[in-house]
Amino acid sequence: MKTGISIYLSSPLQDIERTIERGAAAGARYAFTSLHIPEDGGAAYADKARHVLSLLSARGIALIADVGPRTCDLLGLERIEDLRDLGLEYLRLDYGFSAQRVAELSGVFRIVVNASTVSSDEIASWREAGADVTRFAACHNFYPKPYTGLALEDIARVNLRLAALGFEIMAFVPGDANFRGPVFEGLPTVEAQRGRASKVALNMLELAHGADCDIVLVGDPDLSDAGWAQFAQVSAGYVDLQCELEPGYAYVRGQIHHDRPDSSVLIFRSQESRTTLKAGSIAVSNSGYGRYEGELEIARVDLPGDERMNVAGHITPEAMELLTFIKRGFGVRFV
Repeated sequence: MKTGISIYLSSPLQDIERTIERGAAAGARYAFTSLHIPEDGGAAYADKARHVLSLLSARGIALIADVGPRTCDLLGLERIEDLRDLGLEYLRLDYGFSAQRVAELSGVFRIVVNASTVSSDEIASWREAGADVTRFAACHNFYPKPYTGLALEDIARVNLRLAALGFEIMAFVPGDANFRGPVFEGLPTVEAQRGRASKVALNMLELAHGADCDIVLVGDPDLSDAGWAQFAQVSAGYVDLQCELEPGYAYVRGQIHHDRPDSSVLIFRSQESRTTLKAGSIAVSNSGYGRYEGELEIARVDLPGDERMNVAGHITPEAMELLTFIKRGFGVRFV
Protein backbone atom coordinates (compact mmCIF):
# COMPACT_ATOMS: atom_id res chain seq x y z
CA MET A 1 0.00 0.00 0.00
CA LYS A 2 1.26 3.50 -0.82
CA THR A 3 1.84 5.49 2.35
CA GLY A 4 3.23 8.85 3.33
CA ILE A 5 4.21 11.21 6.12
CA SER A 6 3.84 14.95 6.69
CA ILE A 7 6.59 17.36 7.66
CA TYR A 8 6.32 21.02 8.57
CA LEU A 9 9.22 23.39 8.18
CA SER A 10 8.11 25.28 11.30
CA SER A 11 9.14 22.21 13.34
CA PRO A 12 12.68 21.91 14.76
CA LEU A 13 15.03 20.43 12.19
CA GLN A 14 15.93 17.48 14.42
CA ASP A 15 12.24 16.57 14.68
CA ILE A 16 11.86 16.74 10.90
CA GLU A 17 14.93 14.57 10.38
CA ARG A 18 13.60 12.04 12.88
CA THR A 19 10.22 11.85 11.13
CA ILE A 20 11.90 11.36 7.75
CA GLU A 21 14.13 8.60 9.12
CA ARG A 22 11.30 6.79 10.88
CA GLY A 23 9.01 7.23 7.90
CA ALA A 24 11.57 5.86 5.46
CA ALA A 25 12.25 2.89 7.74
CA ALA A 26 8.50 2.23 7.94
CA GLY A 27 8.06 2.18 4.17
CA ALA A 28 6.81 5.73 3.48
CA ARG A 29 7.31 6.70 -0.14
CA TYR A 30 5.59 10.10 -0.05
CA ALA A 31 5.77 13.19 2.11
CA PHE A 32 3.52 16.23 2.30
CA THR A 33 4.58 19.73 3.27
CA SER A 34 3.63 23.35 2.68
CA LEU A 35 5.93 25.83 0.97
CA HIS A 36 3.75 28.90 1.19
CA ILE A 37 2.82 29.43 4.84
CA PRO A 38 2.79 33.23 5.26
CA GLU A 39 4.79 33.39 8.51
CA ASP A 40 7.70 31.46 7.02
CA GLY A 41 10.49 33.13 5.09
CA GLY A 42 14.06 34.38 5.13
CA ALA A 43 17.41 32.85 4.24
CA ALA A 44 17.25 30.40 7.14
CA TYR A 45 13.88 29.10 5.91
CA ALA A 46 15.20 28.64 2.38
CA ASP A 47 18.27 26.75 3.59
CA LYS A 48 16.16 24.54 5.83
CA ALA A 49 13.71 23.76 3.02
CA ARG A 50 16.52 22.83 0.64
CA HIS A 51 18.10 20.58 3.28
CA VAL A 52 14.80 18.80 3.94
CA LEU A 53 14.21 18.33 0.22
CA SER A 54 17.64 16.76 -0.15
CA LEU A 55 16.97 14.37 2.75
CA LEU A 56 13.70 13.22 1.19
CA SER A 57 15.28 12.77 -2.21
CA ALA A 58 18.14 10.72 -0.75
CA ARG A 59 15.64 8.35 0.85
CA GLY A 60 13.48 7.95 -2.22
CA ILE A 61 10.53 9.81 -0.74
CA ALA A 62 8.51 11.84 -3.25
CA LEU A 63 7.49 15.26 -1.95
CA ILE A 64 3.98 16.65 -2.35
CA ALA A 65 4.16 20.36 -1.59
CA ASP A 66 1.58 23.09 -1.29
CA VAL A 67 2.81 26.09 -3.24
CA GLY A 68 1.49 29.58 -3.79
CA PRO A 69 2.50 32.80 -5.54
CA ARG A 70 5.03 33.59 -2.77
CA THR A 71 6.82 30.23 -2.81
CA CYS A 72 9.58 31.38 -5.15
CA ASP A 73 10.33 34.43 -3.00
CA LEU A 74 10.41 32.29 0.16
CA LEU A 75 12.93 29.89 -1.36
CA GLY A 76 14.96 32.37 -3.38
CA LEU A 77 13.95 30.87 -6.72
CA GLU A 78 13.28 32.64 -9.99
CA ARG A 79 10.37 30.43 -11.06
CA ILE A 80 8.26 27.54 -9.79
CA GLU A 81 9.85 25.15 -12.29
CA ASP A 82 13.13 25.45 -10.36
CA LEU A 83 11.55 23.35 -7.59
CA ARG A 84 11.95 20.30 -9.85
CA ASP A 85 15.72 20.64 -9.60
CA LEU A 86 15.36 20.45 -5.81
CA GLY A 87 13.58 17.10 -6.06
CA LEU A 88 9.95 18.16 -5.79
CA GLU A 89 7.70 15.85 -7.83
CA TYR A 90 4.12 16.72 -6.84
CA LEU A 91 2.92 20.31 -6.91
CA ARG A 92 -0.24 21.01 -4.89
CA LEU A 93 -1.45 24.31 -6.25
CA ASP A 94 -3.11 26.87 -4.06
CA TYR A 95 -4.86 30.00 -5.30
CA GLY A 96 -3.37 32.32 -7.89
CA PHE A 97 -2.65 30.03 -10.87
CA SER A 98 -4.41 30.44 -14.21
CA ALA A 99 -5.50 27.45 -16.29
CA GLN A 100 -2.72 28.17 -18.76
CA ARG A 101 -0.12 28.27 -15.98
CA VAL A 102 -1.43 25.00 -14.55
CA ALA A 103 -1.11 23.40 -17.98
CA GLU A 104 2.48 24.65 -18.29
CA LEU A 105 3.45 23.33 -14.87
CA SER A 106 1.84 19.95 -15.59
CA GLY A 107 4.58 19.32 -18.12
CA VAL A 108 7.15 19.49 -15.29
CA PHE A 109 5.33 18.21 -12.20
CA ARG A 110 2.51 15.92 -11.21
CA ILE A 111 -0.14 18.52 -10.45
CA VAL A 112 -2.15 17.94 -7.26
CA VAL A 113 -5.56 19.58 -6.91
CA ASN A 114 -8.00 19.76 -4.01
CA ALA A 115 -10.04 16.57 -4.32
CA SER A 116 -12.87 17.88 -2.16
CA THR A 117 -13.46 21.10 -4.07
CA VAL A 118 -12.25 20.65 -7.66
CA SER A 119 -15.05 21.29 -10.13
CA SER A 120 -15.81 19.87 -13.56
CA ASP A 121 -15.43 23.38 -14.99
CA GLU A 122 -11.90 23.67 -13.61
CA ILE A 123 -10.93 20.30 -15.03
CA ALA A 124 -12.36 21.30 -18.40
CA SER A 125 -10.41 24.58 -18.36
CA TRP A 126 -7.13 22.74 -17.72
CA ARG A 127 -7.85 20.36 -20.56
CA GLU A 128 -8.64 23.23 -22.89
CA ALA A 129 -5.34 24.83 -21.93
CA GLY A 130 -3.51 21.67 -23.00
CA ALA A 131 -3.00 19.85 -19.69
CA ASP A 132 -3.01 16.06 -19.55
CA VAL A 133 -5.24 15.52 -16.50
CA THR A 134 -4.46 11.79 -16.41
CA ARG A 135 -1.14 12.92 -14.89
CA PHE A 136 -2.95 14.89 -12.20
CA ALA A 137 -3.49 13.82 -8.62
CA ALA A 138 -6.22 14.89 -6.21
CA CYS A 139 -5.58 15.32 -2.49
CA HIS A 140 -8.31 15.72 0.09
CA ASN A 141 -7.69 18.32 2.79
CA PHE A 142 -7.04 17.51 6.41
CA TYR A 143 -9.19 19.30 8.97
CA PRO A 144 -7.59 20.65 12.18
CA LYS A 145 -10.87 21.88 13.74
CA PRO A 146 -13.19 19.31 15.33
CA TYR A 147 -16.42 18.55 13.44
CA THR A 148 -15.13 20.02 10.16
CA GLY A 149 -13.83 16.76 8.62
CA LEU A 150 -15.54 14.77 5.89
CA ALA A 151 -17.65 11.60 5.92
CA LEU A 152 -16.09 8.47 4.45
CA GLU A 153 -19.04 7.88 2.11
CA ASP A 154 -18.70 11.40 0.68
CA ILE A 155 -15.00 10.84 0.04
CA ALA A 156 -15.75 7.53 -1.69
CA ARG A 157 -18.30 9.21 -3.96
CA VAL A 158 -15.89 11.99 -4.94
CA ASN A 159 -13.09 9.48 -5.51
CA LEU A 160 -15.24 7.44 -7.87
CA ARG A 161 -15.64 10.46 -10.15
CA LEU A 162 -11.97 11.47 -9.99
CA ALA A 163 -10.67 7.94 -10.53
CA ALA A 164 -12.74 7.72 -13.73
CA LEU A 165 -10.79 10.74 -14.99
CA GLY A 166 -7.46 9.06 -14.24
CA PHE A 167 -6.60 11.03 -11.08
CA GLU A 168 -4.35 9.53 -8.41
CA ILE A 169 -6.12 10.18 -5.09
CA MET A 170 -4.67 11.03 -1.66
CA ALA A 171 -6.05 11.65 1.83
CA PHE A 172 -4.85 11.98 5.44
CA VAL A 173 -5.23 10.10 8.70
CA PRO A 174 -4.42 11.72 12.07
CA GLY A 175 -1.20 10.95 13.88
CA ASP A 176 -1.32 9.58 17.42
CA ALA A 177 1.56 11.60 18.88
CA ASN A 178 2.82 15.18 18.71
CA PHE A 179 -0.36 16.70 17.25
CA ARG A 180 0.23 19.79 15.15
CA GLY A 181 -0.88 23.20 16.40
CA PRO A 182 -2.52 25.52 16.81
CA VAL A 183 -5.53 23.30 17.58
CA PHE A 184 -3.65 20.09 18.54
CA GLU A 185 -6.60 17.78 17.85
CA GLY A 186 -5.26 15.77 14.92
CA LEU A 187 -5.22 16.28 11.17
CA PRO A 188 -7.67 13.80 9.65
CA THR A 189 -9.57 13.95 6.40
CA VAL A 190 -12.35 11.79 7.89
CA GLU A 191 -13.93 13.36 10.96
CA ALA A 192 -14.78 10.00 12.54
CA GLN A 193 -11.07 9.15 12.65
CA ARG A 194 -10.23 12.09 14.92
CA GLY A 195 -11.43 10.19 17.97
CA ARG A 196 -9.56 6.98 17.17
CA ALA A 197 -6.13 8.30 16.25
CA SER A 198 -4.37 5.34 17.90
CA LYS A 199 -5.95 2.96 15.35
CA VAL A 200 -3.51 3.97 12.63
CA ALA A 201 -3.84 0.80 10.56
CA LEU A 202 -7.64 0.82 10.67
CA ASN A 203 -7.77 4.46 9.62
CA MET A 204 -5.38 3.93 6.73
CA LEU A 205 -7.17 0.82 5.49
CA GLU A 206 -10.52 2.58 5.73
CA LEU A 207 -9.34 5.28 3.33
CA ALA A 208 -7.57 2.86 0.98
CA HIS A 209 -10.14 0.06 0.81
CA GLY A 210 -13.26 1.83 2.05
CA ALA A 211 -12.93 4.93 -0.13
CA ASP A 212 -10.40 3.88 -2.80
CA CYS A 213 -7.64 6.35 -1.97
CA ASP A 214 -4.39 5.49 -3.75
CA ILE A 215 -2.03 7.15 -1.27
CA VAL A 216 -2.71 7.55 2.47
CA LEU A 217 -0.60 10.01 4.45
CA VAL A 218 -0.36 10.78 8.16
CA GLY A 219 -1.33 14.43 8.56
CA ASP A 220 0.36 15.07 11.91
CA PRO A 221 4.15 15.26 12.19
CA ASP A 222 4.72 12.12 14.25
CA LEU A 223 3.41 8.77 15.46
CA SER A 224 3.93 6.81 18.66
CA ASP A 225 6.10 3.70 18.55
CA ALA A 226 2.93 1.61 18.28
CA GLY A 227 1.65 3.90 15.53
CA TRP A 228 4.86 3.56 13.52
CA ALA A 229 4.63 -0.22 13.87
CA GLN A 230 1.12 -0.18 12.41
CA PHE A 231 2.23 2.21 9.65
CA ALA A 232 5.11 -0.12 8.74
CA GLN A 233 2.81 -3.13 8.47
CA VAL A 234 0.31 -1.31 6.27
CA SER A 235 3.17 -0.10 4.06
CA ALA A 236 4.33 -3.72 3.76
CA GLY A 237 0.84 -4.86 2.76
CA TYR A 238 -0.44 -6.68 5.85
CA VAL A 239 -1.70 -6.16 9.41
CA ASP A 240 -1.63 -8.24 12.57
CA LEU A 241 -4.91 -9.86 13.64
CA GLN A 242 -5.18 -10.93 17.27
CA CYS A 243 -6.68 -14.42 17.48
CA GLU A 244 -7.31 -17.44 19.65
CA LEU A 245 -6.50 -20.79 18.02
CA GLU A 246 -7.82 -24.27 18.68
CA PRO A 247 -5.40 -27.12 19.57
CA GLY A 248 -3.64 -28.41 16.48
CA TYR A 249 -3.70 -25.12 14.63
CA ALA A 250 -0.80 -23.31 16.28
CA TYR A 251 1.02 -23.44 12.93
CA VAL A 252 -1.30 -20.70 11.66
CA ARG A 253 0.15 -18.19 14.11
CA GLY A 254 2.84 -15.97 12.61
CA GLN A 255 1.96 -16.79 9.01
CA ILE A 256 1.03 -14.00 6.60
CA HIS A 257 -1.97 -14.70 4.39
CA HIS A 258 -3.20 -12.43 1.59
CA ASP A 259 -6.79 -12.09 0.51
CA ARG A 260 -7.54 -13.04 -3.06
CA PRO A 261 -7.69 -10.07 -5.46
CA ASP A 262 -11.26 -11.08 -6.30
CA SER A 263 -12.41 -10.37 -2.73
CA SER A 264 -15.54 -11.90 -1.28
CA VAL A 265 -17.79 -9.75 0.92
CA LEU A 266 -18.49 -12.86 3.02
CA ILE A 267 -15.05 -14.35 3.64
CA PHE A 268 -11.35 -13.55 3.60
CA ARG A 269 -9.87 -16.27 1.39
CA SER A 270 -6.14 -16.82 1.66
CA GLN A 271 -4.12 -16.99 -1.54
CA GLU A 272 -1.26 -18.89 0.05
CA SER A 273 -3.16 -21.74 1.70
CA ARG A 274 -5.18 -24.67 0.46
CA THR A 275 -7.22 -24.76 3.42
CA THR A 276 -22.55 -22.54 11.87
CA LEU A 277 -19.23 -20.14 11.10
CA LYS A 278 -19.49 -17.03 13.21
CA ALA A 279 -18.06 -13.76 11.92
CA GLY A 280 -14.39 -13.80 12.82
CA SER A 281 -14.02 -17.58 12.66
CA ILE A 282 -10.80 -18.89 11.15
CA ALA A 283 -11.65 -22.01 9.17
CA VAL A 284 -9.59 -24.56 7.25
CA SER A 285 -11.09 -26.75 4.52
CA ASN A 286 -10.81 -30.49 5.19
CA SER A 287 -10.71 -33.43 2.79
CA GLY A 288 -14.41 -32.99 2.09
CA TYR A 289 -13.46 -30.10 -0.18
CA GLY A 290 -11.23 -32.25 -2.36
CA ARG A 291 -8.48 -30.27 -4.01
CA TYR A 292 -9.38 -27.24 -1.89
CA GLU A 293 -8.31 -29.07 1.28
CA GLY A 294 -6.13 -26.86 3.46
CA GLU A 295 -7.55 -23.57 2.20
CA LEU A 296 -7.79 -21.00 4.98
CA GLU A 297 -10.67 -18.56 5.34
CA ILE A 298 -11.89 -15.94 7.81
CA ALA A 299 -15.63 -15.36 8.00
CA ARG A 300 -16.51 -11.68 7.58
CA VAL A 301 -20.15 -12.37 8.55
CA ASP A 302 -22.09 -15.19 10.23
CA LEU A 303 -22.35 -18.14 7.83
CA PRO A 304 -24.03 -21.57 7.94
CA GLY A 305 -22.00 -24.44 9.35
CA ASP A 306 -20.22 -26.70 6.85
CA GLU A 307 -18.85 -30.12 7.75
CA ARG A 308 -16.18 -29.66 5.09
CA MET A 309 -14.68 -26.80 7.15
CA ASN A 310 -12.77 -27.13 10.42
CA VAL A 311 -12.89 -24.15 12.78
CA ALA A 312 -9.27 -23.37 13.65
CA GLY A 313 -9.90 -20.37 15.88
CA HIS A 314 -11.38 -16.90 16.11
CA ILE A 315 -10.04 -13.38 15.71
CA THR A 316 -10.80 -10.81 18.41
CA PRO A 317 -13.55 -8.16 18.14
CA GLU A 318 -10.91 -5.46 17.62
CA ALA A 319 -9.44 -7.45 14.75
CA MET A 320 -12.91 -7.64 13.21
CA GLU A 321 -12.75 -3.87 12.68
CA LEU A 322 -9.72 -4.36 10.47
CA LEU A 323 -11.14 -7.36 8.63
CA THR A 324 -13.83 -5.20 7.05
CA PHE A 325 -11.17 -3.33 5.08
CA ILE A 326 -8.73 -6.18 4.36
CA LYS A 327 -9.39 -7.04 0.75
CA ARG A 328 -8.05 -7.12 -2.82
CA GLY A 329 -4.72 -8.80 -2.11
CA PHE A 330 -3.99 -7.22 1.29
CA GLY A 331 -2.55 -9.49 3.94
CA VAL A 332 -2.99 -10.53 7.56
CA ARG A 333 -0.69 -12.14 10.11
CA PHE A 334 -2.25 -14.10 12.97
CA VAL A 335 -0.81 -13.20 16.37
